[in-house]
Amino acid sequence: MRGRSPGVPADAPGGVPRDPAPAPGLELVCDESGYEGENLVGGITDVFAHAGVVIPVADAADCIRELRGRIRSPATVYKANHLQREKHRGTLLWFLGPDGPLPGRARVHLTEKAFFAVARVVDLLVAGTDPADAAAMLRGAHPRGPAGVLYREGPAGYGRERWQAFLASFNELMWINTRRGAETSADGFFLLADALHREGAPGEAGRMLGLVRQARPRAEALRAALLADPRTVPALDSLLPALAAGVGYWGRDGAAVTVVHDRQTALTEERVARLYEVCRPPRAHLRALRFVDAETDPRAQLADFLAGIARKRASDALAGLADPELDELLRPYVAPDSAWGDERSWALLDPGPARQAGLTSA
Repeated sequence: MRGRSPGVPADAPGGVPRDPAPAPGLELVCDESGYEGENLVGGITDVFAHAGVVIPVADAADCIRELRGRIRSPATVYKANHLQREKHRGTLLWFLGPDGPLPGRARVHLTEKAFFAVARVVDLLVAGTDPADAAAMLRGAHPRGPAGVLYREGPAGYGRERWQAFLASFNELMWINTRRGAETSADGFFLLADALHREGAPGEAGRMLGLVRQARPRAEALRAALLADPRTVPALDSLLPALAAGVGYWGRDGAAVTVVHDRQTALTEERVARLYEVCRPPRAHLRALRFVDAETDPRAQLADFLAGIARKRASDALAGLADPELDELLRPYVAPDSAWGDERSWALLDPGPARQAGLTSA
């Protein structure tokens, strides 16, 4: 049962506000699928899915036993691909459906990686967002506004192949780590930006690319800052924004949220500290974050199933593959604030009220 965090007392001694009493909390158990760090363009997957469940351990264990009884695989640990095999289609539909374990207790945040890359072009090089501003970096990416315009107009204005090369070059430029970050030059990216700009694409895409090509000093300063300060939120990381969105959703009525996450090396001490900065009352309340092994926590296994199922279906939707039956069951779990730019596939995945009303009237 979630409760509301009380406000800071007005009569705090010495005029110093006291910390609000901790609110009744919940455990949000998370796992992900398709994560490749800051590699957004040209990687193995085109979608990243981060799922969270708020399910009691006993209920999750019952679900795993039910799945074992239905699937009857000798595997020690079940993964999403067990449910996605055609012969287990009925089990997959049960898992997502109204008689399964998830309704009202699960959510998945989707990131279309190509759109997220475009959004970071706009954030970092056009809008001038500072990666040291954790709140700004963890707000996520949304198709309304300049990022959506550039995402839609870029391929049409410059050609899909050259646009992909532009995004790949940006990814290379801003992907910072100790192994490769210091060796990457800005020359290639800004030569390509200049070449595209000379082609004079019309409209907002052309205007924004003009701003991008003037941002070399900004890009070089960003790279230097990212290399110098390990506490800075990685410029292209999609995990922290998705996790922050999950904490914000499940703690939306004041609940203190303890995140229980499958082991993830990207969640370093410095990055988790940034997450605490952002997820604090009144916006959200991240009480704690701890790690588990998904093989030993049945709740993490359920989060893994949902993340894997959603990532595969979202990737198929991007590719134009239809599955209306699965979409209808998956849609209620999809976060409306997912980082998604492709309108055609989002029309299949969108859990929004307009879509639901259309389904009802049909």
